[in-house]
Order: sequence, then structure tokens, then C-alpha cells
Amino acid sequence: MKDAAHAHRGVYGISVMSELSGVGPQTLRLYERRGLLTPARSGGGTRRYSEADLSTLRRISALIADGVNLTGIGVILALETKNAILAERIAQLSETPEEGSPSEKASESGRRSPV
Repeated sequence: MKDAAHAHRGVYGISVMSELSGVGPQTLRLYERRGLLTPARSGGGTRRYSEADLSTLRRISALIADGVNLTGIGVILALETKNAILAERIAQLSETPEEGSPSEKASESGRRSPV
């Protein structure tokens, strides 16, 4: 969990992010206006980008290279986020069996005497 928190901590200013990604500052601002990136803000309002933002920006760049427009990219990113949340939830559910799960009910029914 510490790694995930670290990945979302805003540490890069817009000029550093631009240099790391090869995407210009104006384009970064455009992506923010379109809701594709949401950098953290310092107390003074300065944008602070994280490793997670850099990863998202790489995904955006790949989708643009594939010919997807910004609206489509927004939809794709939202679906990918939902998919990751659902996959995590499925993993959690498969780790902890629920009471009264179908496998428990089947084993219980095998122990019951016929009426």
C-alpha cells in the first residue's frame, strides 16, 4: 500500500513532467482541462505530477499514436480504471469465501439425510 501512495504523491512540476514525457506544458494543461490528468496542487496552487500521472500520460500518448481522439481517450481511461477496480474486488472476494457460498451449500446438502 505504501508503494501505491508513493506513486500518487505529486512531486514533479509541469516543466519537469514536460521534460520527462516529451509532452509540452500547454498540452499537459489541455489534458487537465479535459479531465485526462488530475495533478495534485501545492498550497500555492502549483501543479504537482506523480509517477501515476506519468504512467497515465504515457497511456494517453500511446492512444493518440493509435489515432484515438481525446474524447475516446477519456472513455478508455475511465473503463480501464473501472476494470482495475473490479479486478481488485474479484481478487478480494476470491481470497475470502463468503458464508453460504454455493460450494458450502453443496457440501452441506451432501451431509443432510433425505426426508
